[in-house]
Amino acid sequence: MPITRSAVKKLRVDKRKTEHNKRIKRTLKVALKEAISSSKPEALIKAYSTLDKAAKRGIIHKNTASRKKSNLAKQFKSDKPITKKPTAKQKKINKPK
Repeated sequence: MPITRSAVKKLRVDKRKTEHNKRIKRTLKVALKEAISSSKPEALIKAYSTLDKAAKRGIIHKNTASRKKSNLAKQFKSDKPITKKPTAKQKKINKPK
């Protein structure tokens, strides 16, 4: 529990900002799902707009928005789902006893 008055106010502000950011992230998630599932250009434009707004407001990083837009464009162009690139497997390191 915060003790000082400024800490109490900071907690209130943080709760409000967290709720606002969650709302925008939910909107972003819905827009991306809609753009992926449909092949309509309007859905793609809406997803682009939502990504740009989230990046501008600092909710997601601008490079993240750029990467997601690029993947959406690739998918929209090819009409196939984009799969994630395989990651390198971690090598086990045997520790001496």
